[in-house]
Amino acid sequence: MPPRLAPAIPQGAESLRYEKLMSEDRHIVCPHCGGINRVPDGRPAEAARCGSCHEKLFSGHPAPVTGALFERQIARSTIPVAVDVWAPWCGPCRMMAPAFEEAAHTLEPNVRFLKLNSDEEQPVAGRLGIRGIPTLLLYRGGAEVDRVSGAMTARQIIQWITERLAVG
Repeated sequence: MPPRLAPAIPQGAESLRYEKLMSEDRHIVCPHCGGINRVPDGRPAEAARCGSCHEKLFSGHPAPVTGALFERQIARSTIPVAVDVWAPWCGPCRMMAPAFEEAAHTLEPNVRFLKLNSDEEQPVAGRLGIRGIPTLLLYRGGAEVDRVSGAMTARQIIQWITERLAVG
């Protein structure tokens, strides 16, 4: 008797199943410990806490990151990630910090906001090809969507992010 074959899966069905799984849960990387948290789509992320360290996953403020946590945020988050690459000695960076903070307060938890100190994380800044600061990077699904250099207002940051993430 010939072996029994599994029924064929219609083309595209696996993709639809994956999309359904992705729409049910969001993977949020904790800005404190790097733990990966599954947040159901219907649950408000503003109130969500990390399953490992029990800290809030979103505070409405940009989270400072090291190189390892930066890489983890980009690779494992299912929400878009906006990154401010800055340095403490940079006047335009210090001038833009409150605007980036305001954008985080407005767009979180739909977008994760991170701050990467280019002085402390020179290898990461080099790998990213950062030539001037401040530089804003925008990631979705682990890939860079866009980048822009130079100081911006909160309104410009919010507009830049929402335009780049618009599904059209």
